Amino acid sequence: MKFAYLIEPPFNYVDTNGDVTGCDVELARHVFQELEISDFELVETEFAELLPGLDDGRWRMTTGLFATDERRQTAQFSRPIWALPDGLLVRDGNPLDFTGYRSLASNSDARLAVIRDQFQHRSAVEFGVSDQQIAVFETYTEAAKAVRDGAIDAYASVGRAHSGFIEQHTDWKLDLVLVSTEEKPPAFGSFAFSLDDTSLLNDVDAVLSKFLGSDTHRQMVAAFGFSNAEVDLVAV
Repeated sequence: MKFAYLIEPPFNYVDTNGDVTGCDVELARHVFQELEISDFELVETEFAELLPGLDDGRWRMTTGLFATDERRQTAQFSRPIWALPDGLLVRDGNPLDFTGYRSLASNSDARLAVIRDQFQHRSAVEFGVSDQQIAVFETYTEAAKAVRDGAIDAYASVGRAHSGFIEQHTDWKLDLVLVSTEEKPPAFGSFAFSLDDTSLLNDVDAVLSKFLGSDTHRQMVAAFGFSNAEVDLVAV
């Protein structure tokens, strides 16, 4: 059973022992243990390959993704496994005083990093950030380095991903600006499956329906920084 993931803490990352972990990885491990599937294999990839890899059989399930209408044309999605606001990764102290997408759009000189095909790219455009302001990267680390080095002013992704990265890279002198729920409500993420893999989807959802919101689940994701209030958004 191959599970595709990205290096994007706290969802998926390699710990100091060299082991792959993260809230999505550990939840997937629990699901497959419950399904008595022992041949669980983790496959690192880039964001742009997650859905194509389902279609061509390189893996059968992916790390959590936003289940947009466009993505539902090529994949199926589990019940939500987390709900989180967007955030901007900026240099320490937020020197340009960003508050969200609108503040970026109002500063025509500001440069914004996004990952190819991620949901935040579309959000930035919808809030008026111009194409000339946006730089597209392939991986989280590449975008974060561009902010650290001053080539880019902010990087839009899930706020929880940014906070996890900052905790692991304190010497990079980066900061997080959460996009307010008034500007953009939290969005739901789900495991993804190929359109032909409904049986696996149903099996995974059956486990998730019993597990999400349980004490064991809350303890699992608390280790990655998730609060009870955040878990409540996806609890059964």
